[in-house]
Amino acid sequence: MSSSTHDVYESPLVARNASPEMVGLFSARHRIRTWRRLWVALAESQHELGLPITRKQIEQMKRAMDRIDFNRAARYEKKLRHDVMAHVLAFGDAAPDARGIIHLGATSADITDNADLMILREALIFIRDWLVNVIDALGRFAQKHRGLPTLGFTHFQPAQLTTVGKRATLWCHDFLMDLEHIEFELDHLKFRGLKGATGTQNSFLELFDGSATKVRRLETKFTKKMGFTGCYPVTGQTYSRKVDAQIVNVLSGVATSVHKFCNDIRLLAHLKEIEEPFEKSQVGSSAMPYKRNPMRCERATGLARFVLSLAGSPLQTAAEQWLERTLDDSANRRLSIPEAFLATDGMLRIVTNVARGLMVNEKIITDHVQQELPFLATENVLMAAVKSGGDRQCLHEKLRRYTQAAAAEIKSPASLHRFAIRRPQSATLAHPLIRRLSDDPAFANFDWKKLLDPRKHIGLAVRQTDVFLETCVAPIRRRCRRVLHKRADLSR
Repeated sequence: MSSSTHDVYESPLVARNASPEMVGLFSARHRIRTWRRLWVALAESQHELGLPITRKQIEQMKRAMDRIDFNRAARYEKKLRHDVMAHVLAFGDAAPDARGIIHLGATSADITDNADLMILREALIFIRDWLVNVIDALGRFAQKHRGLPTLGFTHFQPAQLTTVGKRATLWCHDFLMDLEHIEFELDHLKFRGLKGATGTQNSFLELFDGSATKVRRLETKFTKKMGFTGCYPVTGQTYSRKVDAQIVNVLSGVATSVHKFCNDIRLLAHLKEIEEPFEKSQVGSSAMPYKRNPMRCERATGLARFVLSLAGSPLQTAAEQWLERTLDDSANRRLSIPEAFLATDGMLRIVTNVARGLMVNEKIITDHVQQELPFLATENVLMAAVKSGGDRQCLHEKLRRYTQAAAAEIKSPASLHRFAIRRPQSATLAHPLIRRLSDDPAFANFDWKKLLDPRKHIGLAVRQTDVFLETCVAPIRRRCRRVLHKRADLSR
């Protein structure tokens, strides 16, 4: 890296987060090469419909496709104050025999908008592929830990038990919904086509001496050459900017899933139950050598928050377009759309890396379950005592008093250490609540070991996990197997 790069601002999205493939997709070279592909396709389509464009001109344009002189284009743009015309002239210099027919009949949006839609499609495919890998990784994690009981939390307070695998299906399902939305956008994304300056195709109608049939055939040929099956039925000068808003909204949905997943891992890391990967030489803190901060999830959460903040910008741009078009969309789109994709790409790389390397501390999870299980089991205790002939209301009041007293005892300084150091099973049986219940004749004859088996309190969690993996995850793996195992190396 040359020293000059340290003297100018470089986006952290490029330097630290997004994959080289996504960065390249939004590069100037890829954008201008896409413009040139469109100019070639336009010339070919016009040639095939009888306009005076020769094969020699087209072949020269093809040979010059990758000879992009950005300095020459910059000089033209400085003079003309128009980036498309600057590159028309630069392309003409590289293919001089074709200079007079490049961009024939077209307005800038016939090139730039179609190129943007092509790049959006490619970028959505990248995001789709990352989502497939996240779903696969979380599916494998769910399968491995499908039967491991863990505390379920509501309000971040212990609630009923679930399993580690079942919880992972919740994360996985969020990303699965994102995949469905991405694929919907890919299935419904269309080409702008050749619509001219205000969407009426007037310039192309003039080229073909008033033949609407040839204009339609020109657009169809042009569209197919670029790999699209259809065009938006009507446009102004540009395709509706609601398309951009819909796509960035889908990316913000992905950001929501990332934020939820990473926040959950951060909470579980605080409990020491589940942790993100931590490398052998990784430094957790410059001041505190013992720290194992969840920095990957924190980083992904920050990127997700950034994408969420971008979601409103394309909506405002779409709302602000006057009549057939105003140019206040351009500067905004050059920022909001690439950065939304770069940040989404970056955070999905992180999530893939984390999901593949999650570390589960089973002993700590089991300890936490055993500490809370006597409280969680009181509903089952109540039902069993009623079946034995007890009065439901009296038994409920006893349980209420016993649980409050037991909770107070556990929180007392004298009890905390004594209770925490016991083995899980002995801790459960010596639990202050179980001790109180065992001394009451209404609950004395219970088989506490059986009643406090965590597997008796996880409901259908294992079955739900298995069904989800079989019906939702497995079909995605089969359908998208060629894109599985993408590298998620976080070397930056």
